[in-house]
Amino acid sequence: MAAKKSTWAKFPHEAKAFDQAGDKLKKAWPSLHAGDCEPFPDDKRAAALIKAAGKAAPKGLDAAALSEALQDAWRAFHRGDFQQAFEAGSALGPVGASVACKALAIHATHLVEDEDEQLARYEQAGKLAEAAVAALPDEANSHYRYAHAMGRYSQGISIAKALKMGLATKVRKALEATLELAPKHAEAHTALGLYHAEIISKIGALVGGMTYGAKASEAEKHLATALKLTPDSPIAHFEHGNLLLLLHGDKKEDAAATAYEKAGKLKPKDAMEKLDAEFAKAQLE
Repeated sequence: MAAKKSTWAKFPHEAKAFDQAGDKLKKAWPSLHAGDCEPFPDDKRAAALIKAAGKAAPKGLDAAALSEALQDAWRAFHRGDFQQAFEAGSALGPVGASVACKALAIHATHLVEDEDEQLARYEQAGKLAEAAVAALPDEANSHYRYAHAMGRYSQGISIAKALKMGLATKVRKALEATLELAPKHAEAHTALGLYHAEIISKIGALVGGMTYGAKASEAEKHLATALKLTPDSPIAHFEHGNLLLLLHGDKKEDAAATAYEKAGKLKPKDAMEKLDAEFAKAQLE
């Protein structure tokens, strides 16, 4: 199983700066979640989740207890204890899927070296997100966590193979559902921009446009929106660099390097951003 404790590599950097104990989490939340628009899990939010999830809500937890559990799971995520975040989130079922899926997928992307294990984790995150979509279809991140996990899975098996399997269309629809519910979801804008760019890169603008509706102008528009919404997010700048290479190749190599450099120089707000920034720096070596 992908979630065996022995397979979870530790966060390899100093995490003290990312501690969000007590009231620190609520104060930092708007900045920490500017990219994914995740609502702060206070008692009111927890009560709404319990009501919306119905039979899929965790048993034996009132709003206050669920709020505390979700906050602790997110504290673990932000300080880089991805295993604890995943286990705490997944124990709550669909209402904890957002933090569980994010922890699983981010850890797989940056801290899992075995490609088969990476794919297994993305699949696992995708299944958790599917359950969240079924139980909480009005939550933007139910759809986004599915799109993120299966988007990474698609990259792992090759975009061409993912297109044949129909995954690209599922990912696009999930991202569109995310943005319909949360128009300022910067991470979804980034992902949708990359969707357009990767299809064009793999099968060309003509076929990509006719078959999948992929357009370079849409790719650039979504990335520009993400950068406007989260100008201090390493992943937005990193993926902007990737988009430039996908759409323009060597012609935009210098501009892509500038984007990677910008991503690497930004001060990370949590463990995820630290991993994103360090990965961006590595692309320049």
